[in-house]
Amino acid sequence: MPEIVISEFMDQAAVESASSNYDIHYDPDLVDNVDQLKELLKDALALVVRNRTQVDGELLDAAPRLRVIGRLGVGLDNIDLPECRRRGIEVCPATGANDDSVAEWVIVAVMTLLRGAFLSAAEILDGRWPRGKCIGRETAGKTLGLIGFGAIARNTAARARSLGMKVVAHDPFVAAGDPAWGFVSRMDSLEALLTAADAVSVHVPLTDDTRHLIDAAAMSRMKKGAVLINSARGGVVDERAMVEALSTGHLGGAALDVYETEPLTREAGEIFGKLDNLLLTPHIGGVTLESNVRVSNVTMENVLRVLEGK
Repeated sequence: MPEIVISEFMDQAAVESASSNYDIHYDPDLVDNVDQLKELLKDALALVVRNRTQVDGELLDAAPRLRVIGRLGVGLDNIDLPECRRRGIEVCPATGANDDSVAEWVIVAVMTLLRGAFLSAAEILDGRWPRGKCIGRETAGKTLGLIGFGAIARNTAARARSLGMKVVAHDPFVAAGDPAWGFVSRMDSLEALLTAADAVSVHVPLTDDTRHLIDAAAMSRMKKGAVLINSARGGVVDERAMVEALSTGHLGGAALDVYETEPLTREAGEIFGKLDNLLLTPHIGGVTLESNVRVSNVTMENVLRVLEGK
């Protein structure tokens, strides 16, 4: 039986780096076969996952020897952390390894939605020539509002600043005197940020306090024509309220990389209809060829550190 089980995709070189010392079972499709995953975990010392594998009490019951869980990414809402602590299992996210990738995704989304022209391919191919409709807005001079001001948000802020944007942020957990604020204006309230920003980007984890943090009331406070970006966690944005705000034109556009239902099913996706001011990607904001290598290496290093007692 394997000592290390990897249930989602990972850079092959990182897998091979530990294969000489440990028996590893790597199957990126294992996440979709829970029964097989449980069977493989009977004697496993380590489990490596991304965001789809649900590491709950039932799965942990199948892994009595488990010592460490490596997370290929940073979000931990798919892992029962209290239960892991109770069982003495260390959980190791790949902190910082995909910050650049997410920040770039956010900036691309902001620029695409503000400019608007890049969403016109279907009309052009249909024989129309929608130049008037495609006259969008420049990024320079606009205000980017960041909800949450952790590492990814700070990385995003630096990129936005280089484009000539003003950056404001709201995060009650970052002290006013923290030098990280630098050129970023600290907003005392979420409402103040929402009313000031031309583009709002979400950078908070999904908790009981943040679920539907950006709801109909919050969107109503945003500027007419402002754009909304969520690369953090599905559920922080109320998707039905967002669709309504897009349909009425109050929001100028939105981009989602994360969803309340993941993977997004055909049925769950029906609420988005055929909105032409909505960008959707499959929870890929933090995954590039480069970041996959970094995340995989950091994750395997974390796992081996715990297993080898370093």
